[in-house]
Amino acid sequence: MPIETLDVLVIGAGISGLSAAWHLQTLCPDRRFAVLEARDTLGGTWSLFRYPGFRSDSDMHTLGFHFQPWRGRESIVRGAQTLSYLRETARAHGLERHIRYGIRVLSANWQSQAARWEVQAVRRTPQGAEETVTLHCRFLFACGGYYRYDQGYQPAFEGMARFQGTHVHAQQWPEGLTVRGKRVVVIGSGATAATLVPALAAEGAQVVLLQRTPSYYLVRPAVDSLALLLRAVLPERWAYALTRAKNVVLGSLLFRLSRQRPQRVRQFLLKQVAKALPAGQALSPHFTPPYGPWQQRLCLVPDGDFFKALADGRAEVVTDHVAQFTEQGLRLASGRELQADIIVSATGLQLQLLGGASLSLDGVPLETGRLVAYKGVMYAGVPNLAATFGYLAASWTLKADLTSQYVCRVLNHLRDTGTHVATPGGPPADMPLAPFADFTSGYLQRALHELPRQGSRGPWTLCDHYADDRRRLLVEPVDDGVLAFSAGPIEAAKPVPFTRAA
Repeated sequence: MPIETLDVLVIGAGISGLSAAWHLQTLCPDRRFAVLEARDTLGGTWSLFRYPGFRSDSDMHTLGFHFQPWRGRESIVRGAQTLSYLRETARAHGLERHIRYGIRVLSANWQSQAARWEVQAVRRTPQGAEETVTLHCRFLFACGGYYRYDQGYQPAFEGMARFQGTHVHAQQWPEGLTVRGKRVVVIGSGATAATLVPALAAEGAQVVLLQRTPSYYLVRPAVDSLALLLRAVLPERWAYALTRAKNVVLGSLLFRLSRQRPQRVRQFLLKQVAKALPAGQALSPHFTPPYGPWQQRLCLVPDGDFFKALADGRAEVVTDHVAQFTEQGLRLASGRELQADIIVSATGLQLQLLGGASLSLDGVPLETGRLVAYKGVMYAGVPNLAATFGYLAASWTLKADLTSQYVCRVLNHLRDTGTHVATPGGPPADMPLAPFADFTSGYLQRALHELPRQGSRGPWTLCDHYADDRRRLLVEPVDDGVLAFSAGPIEAAKPVPFTRAA
């Protein structure tokens, strides 16, 4: 049976994959492509997570695609509404015809003499078995996110097996778990914990948030009044574009100020929290992080719901360390014991690039931790490969849309110049390399050795700001003297061997 050859193969049918599909069919209509999705549904994160209150910490005017206006009244919404938006987008633009469900990519090997990727995958049959699938593609576009779907990060706490209640991880929330009237302890901090606490309290649980380190909170209204006003007086697409631009500018401004004047931003955020807290409750120790703003993601609190749960007495915050699980709950490092019927680990993600697939160049394995990013999209020395990795300090979709548009620019340049292979060059040998991200979040720190590096200047740096990234990816020439174009077949490709420490 002949092996199918595609012009472009997209891995993943979440936000990134849907963005890739729309841009490919719109900007590269002459290219044959397919989207492989390991699960049986689209949506990625938004069809995976089921824990109470699950929502985005980005507003829907920036989490939404630039080509599909958000029509909901609220701009900060639950995960189910985001998933409905993604399904509506796929239907409205005919994207599902490109998606092949139940196919999980295992590996991809670049074959220099044929100037193509050979992709090995497994497909689930209707009987539940797995069969091997081989595909060829000229360009590989990884849109599968950055974390493992099958399990979250679970610290090995002492005595977990002794606990006689129910212990769940937020990423694997079981169907039908009832929390009404139960004592629930949520272990963790950050967006997941801040979302879970008010939702569990609203369902009738008595909740304790047990955090090791406090987080920064940003209180915002769930309804964007200006967005509704613009929608009432302007055509839909104009109103959406203006609201999106407004939110991008405000988010970028807050991030820049956090890096340039961290103490000023810290005072602003803590003042917000002090106003939202129940009367008489001090900021310290539960709401005074030991790090600067935006060294980790801010926790978005729509309409102050997290603080309302504290004020109502349905929830409390404890800052301490877990010493061990007991039969009835948790014993803390301070000696305090927390009684619990249910313990929820909101302890973060396990990073995993390319959906766990391995890469090789002419049979030589590639280590992702030794790659150097090019424009935050491609990798030095690796031909015809792009990957979407969204912003850490802004909406994921903003970078996903830019990445998809840039990939289409590269593909069209290949077509227009009669070339077939695009390979980014590496930075100068004396350029110091730095980690992929300078955030202190645990899930990033645990996986820094697996993430590509970045340079200190030029196209090898990662851009944190949408406006700068937009100019670099959509305005500057594709043929910039660093991205090399070849007619192919070419001599055996080799990874760029960067071994210097950051």
